[in-house]
Amino acid sequence: MRNKGIKALSVLLVIGAFILVGVGCKNTKKLSEDNLEKKEITIGVSPGPYNVLFNDAIKPILEKEGYTIKEIEFSDLLQSEVALTEESVDFNVAQHTSYAENYNKEKNGDLTPIVPIPTVPAGIFSENHKSLDEVKEGSKVAIPKDPSNAARAFRLLEKAGWIKTKEGVDKATLTLNDIEENIYGIEIIEMESSQIPRVLQDLDFGILPGSVVYLANMDPEKSILSEDVSKNLELVVVVSEKNKDSNWAKAIVDAYKSDEFKAYMEEHNKNNYWFIPEELR
Repeated sequence: MRNKGIKALSVLLVIGAFILVGVGCKNTKKLSEDNLEKKEITIGVSPGPYNVLFNDAIKPILEKEGYTIKEIEFSDLLQSEVALTEESVDFNVAQHTSYAENYNKEKNGDLTPIVPIPTVPAGIFSENHKSLDEVKEGSKVAIPKDPSNAARAFRLLEKAGWIKTKEGVDKATLTLNDIEENIYGIEIIEMESSQIPRVLQDLDFGILPGSVVYLANMDPEKSILSEDVSKNLELVVVVSEKNKDSNWAKAIVDAYKSDEFKAYMEEHNKNNYWFIPEELR
């Protein structure tokens, strides 16, 4: 009798376990579906003009579609990326494809671009010179040290005619080691991009991403030379891979591709401050 009781209890426990697992699966499925169809979405906000553009032009379009936008502010883009990976935010609008790819590689992330958006080109700036022709032997040139922005800086130095890179190297991942010839013998100084405007007066030239120009309240028209924005440097809206086909992600894509946004950019981009991706033209 005792053995029968134990067997009966065991059967009940097993059945209970299956019931709990089934309930858990249903709850997980429901949470997943809710996440795909939800109307309140959270954006990770890091300093820069791209979030301002989102608030001024895209947010009103989404609100007309019934969406509520919640903001969580971060002091830098990396914190926003971590939050996106940890699912405390749903998307951000402050990085280019190359940055997202580097993050995924280094942090084993799953960040997925869903639409290219207007981009402010990087440029060469100076408080001591007005022309590229004023470069000379030993000129101090500061560039961002993070890999993706450093690569675009080297491409800009090559466009200026100050360096020559090795034949066959990947232009998207250029480093100091890829320089074949330093034509003018410039001194290339790698540093945090946010620090470059603060020491620009002590340098001959500095290469700055558009977001840093914006944060430093610098006049973008004072750029001596602007980069050619390649596909991997176009800014993108980024989500976690599992959310790329969600209704709210599709709504964000539609908002950036809408006639309303196109009209906004035509009105507010008179001086070509923004580079507009082909998909949005």
